[in-house]
Amino acid sequence: MACQSVSAVMDEQALLGLNPNADAPYRQRALAYFEQLKESQDAWEVCADALAKGIYSDDHVKFFCFQVLEHQIKFRHAGLSAAQQQLIRETLMKWLQTQLMNAQPEKAFIRNKAAQVFALTFVMEYLTLWPKFFFDILNLVGHNPHGVDIYLRTLMAIDAEVVDRDIVHTPEETRRNTLIKDSMREQCIPSLVESWFQILTAYQQTHPELTCQCLEVVGAYVSWIDLNLIANDRFVNLLLSQMSMEDLREEACDCLFEIVNKGMDPVDKTKLVESLCQVLQSAGFFNIEQEEDVDFLAKFSRLVNGMGQSLVLSWSKLVKSGNVKEAAETLHAVEAKVPLLLQLLVHEDDDISTNMVGFCYDYLHVLKQLPQLTEQQKANIEAVMLAVMKKLTYDDEYNFENEGEDEAMFVEYRKQLKMLLDRLAQVSPELLLEAVRRVFTSTMQRWQTAPFMEVEVAIRLLYMLGEALPASHGAHFSGDSAKTSALQDMMRTLVSCGVSGYQHSSVSLEFFETVVRYDKFFIVEPQHIPNVLMAFLDQRGLRHSSPKVRSRVAYLFSRFIKTLHKHMTAFIEDILTRIQDLLELAPPENGFPALLTSDDQLFMFEAAGVLIVSGESPVERKQVLMRSLLAPLTDAFRLLLAKLLQESVEERQAALADCLSHAVGFASRTSKAFSNKQTVKQCGCTEVYRDCLHSFLPALSCPVQRGALRSAVRSFLHRMIICLEEEVLPFIPAASEHMLKDCEAKDLQEFIPLISQITAKFKRQVSPFLQQIFMPLVLAIFEVLGRPAEENDQTAALEKQMLRRSYFAFIQTVAGSGMNEVLANQGAENIERVLFTIIQGAVEFPDPIAQKTCFIILTRLVELWGGKDGMVGFPDFIYKHIVPACFLAPLKPTFDLSDAQTVLTLSECALTLKMIHLKRGSEFIQFLQHEYLPSLQVTPEISQELCQVLQQPDVKVLKNYIKAFFQRAKL
Repeated sequence: MACQSVSAVMDEQALLGLNPNADAPYRQRALAYFEQLKESQDAWEVCADALAKGIYSDDHVKFFCFQVLEHQIKFRHAGLSAAQQQLIRETLMKWLQTQLMNAQPEKAFIRNKAAQVFALTFVMEYLTLWPKFFFDILNLVGHNPHGVDIYLRTLMAIDAEVVDRDIVHTPEETRRNTLIKDSMREQCIPSLVESWFQILTAYQQTHPELTCQCLEVVGAYVSWIDLNLIANDRFVNLLLSQMSMEDLREEACDCLFEIVNKGMDPVDKTKLVESLCQVLQSAGFFNIEQEEDVDFLAKFSRLVNGMGQSLVLSWSKLVKSGNVKEAAETLHAVEAKVPLLLQLLVHEDDDISTNMVGFCYDYLHVLKQLPQLTEQQKANIEAVMLAVMKKLTYDDEYNFENEGEDEAMFVEYRKQLKMLLDRLAQVSPELLLEAVRRVFTSTMQRWQTAPFMEVEVAIRLLYMLGEALPASHGAHFSGDSAKTSALQDMMRTLVSCGVSGYQHSSVSLEFFETVVRYDKFFIVEPQHIPNVLMAFLDQRGLRHSSPKVRSRVAYLFSRFIKTLHKHMTAFIEDILTRIQDLLELAPPENGFPALLTSDDQLFMFEAAGVLIVSGESPVERKQVLMRSLLAPLTDAFRLLLAKLLQESVEERQAALADCLSHAVGFASRTSKAFSNKQTVKQCGCTEVYRDCLHSFLPALSCPVQRGALRSAVRSFLHRMIICLEEEVLPFIPAASEHMLKDCEAKDLQEFIPLISQITAKFKRQVSPFLQQIFMPLVLAIFEVLGRPAEENDQTAALEKQMLRRSYFAFIQTVAGSGMNEVLANQGAENIERVLFTIIQGAVEFPDPIAQKTCFIILTRLVELWGGKDGMVGFPDFIYKHIVPACFLAPLKPTFDLSDAQTVLTLSECALTLKMIHLKRGSEFIQFLQHEYLPSLQVTPEISQELCQVLQQPDVKVLKNYIKAFFQRAKL
């Protein structure tokens, strides 16, 4: 034996470091020792010796020894000598033998690790060196409980290695695993199944934990072994008897579930499920109202759901194959399970109910496919509706103010019930509409005395109809008169019965959500708008005692206003007066919490803007209203900015900057009210927003809190470019100058889109400005990109990559906007410098997004300057740099032709070559054939082929050819 020469001496000092409480130096030494034992040819044998002889009692050392062994088997098995492989087998069997004699079993984590090592050895050796693996283990352990425990854990570990579909295997491993399973089916599965039966009967009274483990093994293996070995009288009767034993029933249920879940012929599956159902029913398991153990019922409901879904799947397959008789019998079997489905679906425990959603959903899908429904099926649909309505209801324990895990689970459960409701609407919209109407009407008649959960669910059902019953663009109140009148009746009741005053946050929220979901109702019946507006504006909505309700209502209010502003002309100034205090900028030093957060206030400002802009007031009045909305913001802004410049404490600076940013954000949000029809100019508000710009722009030169302030003002400028159009232009040069001072990569990256937006929108109008700012901006970018960064600083690398992309996108905008002069007037040296960065971007950086942009720029520049009357010296640049870039970039090892983004880059590269041919003609073809392609060692035949394709008019042919050309070149 290989280990005779090695005395089992381990580095005792290193072993001390295995204790989790050991000091760092000891732990490091243990790690180093582990690496040493792993990598050595035979030093690991001391671990085998220690395990075989049981030298160490310390659990951490035993675990360590198994880890070393595991590494040898997993990664070095093929390199071990026959004697060393034999040593591993003997070690495992000796260790197992020791377990049989120990009074106490090892700790579970050691037994699990041992089972893993047994399983790995099995995977490596079963097909070749150790075909008697299972027989050897079974012969050794006999009926010893400690041994049986290791045997069962090993079977589960083998399942994880060989069968588990959640683990990704290489094709080689998949082939090996298939061979192992085939071999096991032939050689040992019947013996294993027999051993499981013996374990299940022998230990069910004395060692229930072993029986549970064995049931888990049966459940795991049944998916790929011959089902007849398990689905027979003796096994099923045993499992049924165990379903009546308290310690075993849950695992027995899981085991039956796995049996039912096994893939098989639909007719056989129906027979299996039906025979199982008969046995379960006659044993009394279907009388669930007498069952008090909810944990067992959760498992049982999962089993019933599995049986139901299996039958539905069988029915679908039989219908598809045209087997009418068997399909009818299977459908009858499905229908027979519906009473049990309903009982479990409506169970007060949500986990039990959740388990039935799958079967219920599938059953409804079956009904949807039937040409006609029987009376019983209609009754079933109604029963499912009632069950869903009942289960949607909150219980007393739900904590609305402090929602935790239980509440989150109920919210998820409600989403599943909503799926059922949507499916019910597909099967029978009329029945659903009628059922909801019944519940809603009766609840609203007695809302003052009804518990909150009943009122909430009644309104919730009305809300859910909005998604369940389809309507294009929310047009629920036109078209099918039966539907529209029912919905209209319910909405009329909702807004006029007074339920908006119900004193519970869940009802308040549901009321406003529903009002906004059906906002088109108010176009049909506008007389209800004043009442609903009052609900929004008083303590029922925006002034509710719950911050959660206030916050949501602020958002819903802005949506309500946006949809119905045409019907609010009479109330505009009244609404603005009532919400005035909600539009105040909360000063940073105020200790009182505001009614609305700054995020909520954004919606309020947007709503106020919409009311002013869309009203029918004369232009002068609109200007007055808009000024009174924005002037408080600009006044506060000036004061706070002055304060910030004097503030030295950083925390206070940050609070002030935050407040300043909110002021700019609010002003910005009001501008969303303008549209192509209602422009700032037409509403007479140009001057108001110009004043805002005058107030906000000084913040750009503030030396502290630059990031936050610049970001806010930049966003405002983006909005003003859209709203003020050319009126904004006088402000841009000074703003740009400030934003280019002392900037970081992120500042520049965010500034470039602003300049690009101006370029794209105003084109020639901003040409002088662009010519002036072009090089300062480009130099600022070069300076930031040139700053040294630490090699492993991923954030800095990503920021630079994003800035590089923004830079190329900017050059693309300038080149593509027809302003040839912006680039042309930068002076030869600067132009050359910019051109080289584009060549570098196309070739050097492995970033296909940036590379694609660079080739687009190159194509455009060749189009502008590559012709006979183009820029002096540019044709020379084409041949020296652009043409080589088109070949060198795709030849780079980092240029991955299997990546979709890279293929797009290659297409742009092909278009660049096409444009060069368009501009330079036969001169370019001559250059390729006689100079450039020969320098790349391209054969004359392929050179000619490429040149012929280049001269064809079809660009698609060229793109395909170029891809094939570089694929060949890279082989």
